[in-house]
Parts: sequence; C-alpha cells; structure tokens
Amino acid sequence: MKFVFTDKKVNLPNKVHAYAEKKVGKLDRYFKADAEAAIVFSVEKGRNNVELTVRSGSTIIRVAESTSDMFATIDAAVTSVERQLRKNKARLEKRLRQDAFVRSVEDEVSSFAPEVEEDEFQIVRTKKFPIKPMTVEEAVLQMNLVDHTFFAFKDVDNDGAFSVVYKRNDGGYGLIEDAE
Repeated sequence: MKFVFTDKKVNLPNKVHAYAEKKVGKLDRYFKADAEAAIVFSVEKGRNNVELTVRSGSTIIRVAESTSDMFATIDAAVTSVERQLRKNKARLEKRLRQDAFVRSVEDEVSSFAPEVEEDEFQIVRTKKFPIKPMTVEEAVLQMNLVDHTFFAFKDVDNDGAFSVVYKRNDGGYGLIEDAE
C-alpha cells in the first residue's frame, strides 16, 4: 500500500506518521496491490482529526474521525474502515483481494471492530422527473427554490452532460460533473 500524508495547520512528529503507516498498513490485506492511502491530519479546537481515504481500483473508502488524542483518532479511523468493509462484505468481495475476509487467529485477537450483519439496500421511495437542460446557476436557484440539498440537471454549458449541484457543509455549493 502506498501512503500519502498531509498535515493541515499542524506539525506532527514522524512517530505519528509511522504509527499511522503501521495501523493503516494492516488494511492492506483487504486491497489489491494498487491500493493508496491518503491520510490528512489536522487539529481544530483541541480535537485531533484524521481523514483517511483508501483507493483501490474503482473502490474508494473514506472516513473521518476526531478524538482528543491523535493516536486514538488513527485507531478509530482504521476501525471505521474495517467496519465499512465488513458491513459491505458481500458487495465488495469481487473488488477486493480474493482472501480479504479470511480471518486469522491474530485478527480474532487484535481486531476490535465487531462483526456487523449486512443490511440489504432498501429503496423506500422512487421519484421520476424529467432532467432538464439548464446552466449551473439555474440549477442552484432551482435547488434552493425546492429547498433540497442537491439537484440533478443536464448542463447546457457542458454539452448537456448529466451534473449534480449540492449544498456543502461549509455553506458553499459543489458541482459533480459526468467525466465521460
């Protein structure tokens, strides 16, 4: 697994990066050889934050954790990734390493992420509506008028490509465009 460390507004000793590499490296058994882990460390209002993003092929798993101790935050992030992997085990088995979910004795002792039964994805409501061509500005206006957090449309400025605008937690707006 390849590692990319980013420290935002904080200077961390190398032992933190080494600890993260050791802990996140244990996730390597789930992923194929091309896996990359991007770990972003930050400190805000006395809280130690870790954002962990693991990319392997077309699979992307992202978690964010925050505690009062950086080492505990790293542990919590690794546990969250394990929990996501186990929760979606049946759906991910074809994308991950072939023996990813075979357990060894060491895993039984060291893993503190409990096995969670996988829930079926349950679609509880279906809506059909025409996706109209419009500009990004018109889509943001329409999204605000219907008081939703996202809005799908065909972007006239991008040859009618399917796009989605959404409200971000920081108060701004985001745009997702079709890459094809």
